Amino acid sequence: MYMTLIKGLVLIGLTFFVSACGKPAQTLSLSGSTMGTTYHIKFVSGEQSPDGQLLQAEIDLALEQVNNQMSTYRKKSELSQFNLMAAAATMDVSFDTAKVIQTGIELYGKTHGALDITLGPLVNLWGFGPDKRPTKVPAPELIAEIKAKTGIAHLTLDGRRLSKDIGELYVDLSAIAKGFGVDKVASILAKYQPKGYLVEIGGEVSVFGNKADGTAWRIAIEQPDENERTVQQVIEPGNMAMATSGDYRNYYEEEGQRFTHIIDPRTGYPVEHKLASVTVLHSECMIADGYATAMMVMGTEASLALAKEQNLAIMLIEKQDTGFKVYYSDAFKPFVGL
Repeated sequence: MYMTLIKGLVLIGLTFFVSACGKPAQTLSLSGSTMGTTYHIKFVSGEQSPDGQLLQAEIDLALEQVNNQMSTYRKKSELSQFNLMAAAATMDVSFDTAKVIQTGIELYGKTHGALDITLGPLVNLWGFGPDKRPTKVPAPELIAEIKAKTGIAHLTLDGRRLSKDIGELYVDLSAIAKGFGVDKVASILAKYQPKGYLVEIGGEVSVFGNKADGTAWRIAIEQPDENERTVQQVIEPGNMAMATSGDYRNYYEEEGQRFTHIIDPRTGYPVEHKLASVTVLHSECMIADGYATAMMVMGTEASLALAKEQNLAIMLIEKQDTGFKVYYSDAFKPFVGL
């Protein structure tokens, strides 16, 4: 498994009442399980309201298809079949799988290698994948050996044809697949011309329009505190997607040293900076998801530089000795009234 990211946000205002102005706006509330987590959906109908059971069936079918394409926990998924292939073999994958892999490759370049969808073996080595935690810190020689079996350079995508040049290469899309799932559900909801919707899968969110009472969707970003759940900032994203990632709950300590699950693919080692939480706003949840993951690797200074370079709306929370310090990119400041 790649990075099991902490999604530090709290959804606000998820209880609705039917409007009495004109034709009553109806709010459908749907929930379920997918991708090893849960999803929650609020759909505010427009002129026509789809049948709730049929809409949920359509959504579940779409998310099941994503799992069958990209899950590394399903042995017969497209991605699992590819990971089992020998070197130099090729495989035609679905349009969706190719799209997500292509996004991973592009984000690798834009983040200067901080996001790498082939990182899985290193995550497992450090004890944050499905394998058990190591009894001691891996030796530098072993880290170098495993790192040599990772890297986007060993992966090739030509249209929908996927290939690798080393058999051990293992692709894991969990850093961006939940975001893709959110985008997929949002596209289904958009077909029904709603007045508004909120889609959340495992903490990744996409919102559009307004709630049934005409007010904006509001989302609270959690303070990265290991001991309690506290709201750090409440924002109104508008018609945007949002992803938040952090390292403050998934870690272990060995001989007095703290090891986070955030592994830097460029070094093969867990990061050691003070950045505890990253929130990214973007029109596509998959893109926001990928950048949030990469910035947890990059740290505060490099993340702010990348946000300026790419005009990204980001909020960073850095853990300091006396508490937390918050940083906003210029593109994020309007969302907090700055």
